[in-house]
Amino acid sequence: MVAVAGAGAASSTVGADRAPDDARNPGRAPGWSARRLLDRMSLAEKIGQLFVSRAYGHAATEPDPADAEKNLELFGVRTAAELVSRYHLGGIIYFAWAHNTRTPHQIAALSAGLQQAALDSGPRIPLLLSTDQEHGAVARVGKPATLLPGAMALGAQHGATGSADDARLAARIAGAELAAMGIRQDYAPVADVNVNPANPVIGVRSFGADPGAVAELVAAQVSGYQEAGVAATAKHFPGHGDTETDSHVGLPVMRHSRAVWEELDEPPFRAAVQAGVDAIMTAHIVFPALDPSGDPATLSRPIVTGILRERLGFRGVVVTDALDMAGVRQKYGDDRVPVLALLAGCDQLLNPPDLGLAYRSVLAAVESGELAEERIDESVLRILELKARRGLFDDAGTSAGEVDTTVGIPEHLAAADAIAAGTTTVLANPAGLLPLDASAAPRLLVTGADPLSPSGTTGPPTAVLARELTSLGCRATAVPPARAAAAAPGHAAVLVCTYNVPEGEDPQRTLVASLLATGVPVIAVAIRNPYDAARLPACAAEVATYSWTDVEMRAAARVLTGAVRPAGRLPVPVPGRYPLGHGLTY
Repeated sequence: MVAVAGAGAASSTVGADRAPDDARNPGRAPGWSARRLLDRMSLAEKIGQLFVSRAYGHAATEPDPADAEKNLELFGVRTAAELVSRYHLGGIIYFAWAHNTRTPHQIAALSAGLQQAALDSGPRIPLLLSTDQEHGAVARVGKPATLLPGAMALGAQHGATGSADDARLAARIAGAELAAMGIRQDYAPVADVNVNPANPVIGVRSFGADPGAVAELVAAQVSGYQEAGVAATAKHFPGHGDTETDSHVGLPVMRHSRAVWEELDEPPFRAAVQAGVDAIMTAHIVFPALDPSGDPATLSRPIVTGILRERLGFRGVVVTDALDMAGVRQKYGDDRVPVLALLAGCDQLLNPPDLGLAYRSVLAAVESGELAEERIDESVLRILELKARRGLFDDAGTSAGEVDTTVGIPEHLAAADAIAAGTTTVLANPAGLLPLDASAAPRLLVTGADPLSPSGTTGPPTAVLARELTSLGCRATAVPPARAAAAAPGHAAVLVCTYNVPEGEDPQRTLVASLLATGVPVIAVAIRNPYDAARLPACAAEVATYSWTDVEMRAAARVLTGAVRPAGRLPVPVPGRYPLGHGLTY
């Protein structure tokens, strides 16, 4: 087991970018309790605690001019600090596209500035700063922070070892680094059981298709994050793993019966609750077997209160998925959605499209009697208790020193590589082409898909794979797909990176066919969903990496050359080709 720097430790006070001492240690007087704090809060302050908003800019008080103008347009203030003060916000969510996550030191300084703004106003309640740092396909914080294998890659490793230890370690490392930057809530792990190859939004973000394995890995990651002082958030309740619509752009419908839900979708969330998860995020999906009203789960009292609270016994914080997503906005207006979410039993209202409208709507609902103030108190108390449990009332600060000793340190990077080594899955090797004999310095061509890389990776995946193969003794060159067939002759093999190959005609399928026609052996490397193998012509070898980050490309290169024996096992079946648990070794 690798030691995790900073896990569970109090923040250092070294560094010029830290918050002032009063921001770091707001303190709890003898006899302090969340209930006593709640009793001193005004209604406006209570409502503010319910909201977690985006804010533009890399700094709390001095954003770039364009970000200041964007804040002014959306919120009527120029800075994130002013936004926190105006609405008494409970939290801020960080996004790369909002320019919040440039570097670890910048993130830590932003966190310190935002905490200072919260503690300079109103009831002096620290913020719960959050982000989506799932790793793999979704990572808001990039290099030089440690990037770890994502969920399905960890599922492949678990399939080989039967152990969730590496999943727990990955979460502890991720949590320790987030905490060092002041981010104390992570919207992870994904608890959805991905049983639909056509799922456009979950896929490799899930640990797999076996509910028992997913439950074990979810529980392990909940423990890992929270051991590091970060609130884990299991998502997307009641389960988003068998949908064919992306809730960012539409309203998915889950067709599972109640019995199927209990067998397939429920176990990971039950495991998260039993592991003591701090928060659970709702899904913007319609689930007729659980609530025939047609309301999305986020707005469904039968689902949030009846099932999550009463059936599963969850007593923590329920956070909505982002309220600017289309899935929650189709049936009701933006003024009604936050009110209905609270009536359903949700606590945190995440990223409403119009924060001012959402805030005023909740306030008006309380004043009209539609929402009882006691109902607001229930949610605020849960939020305050979560903040206290994560130590924010004792030390909400960050420091340059802690960033330096925790984020992207050699021990964490080595652990990421060690974990990734067991994830790459060899699906087919009929002629024994693998492992490639690196000692003979074979000429290799690398081509195919180059999706946008998660923040901070070192280049397109084809270039990274070629570089890593070359470092192991091969002579590998990356070329664009348009030049690949012409360049293939004279090479020992062509490696084609594929990315979510759809059914029917597709340029990736055409590329593979054109390369096969050259007579040069073709190795297909599925760099996201492993389902690509069923949608391509048979190749000399087929490999799945589950992600296209640097750590997975390094692992793939080591497996391809035999520097590491392949160990990964499919955590999902590939229909028509490979069963759950399939994987070859040398």
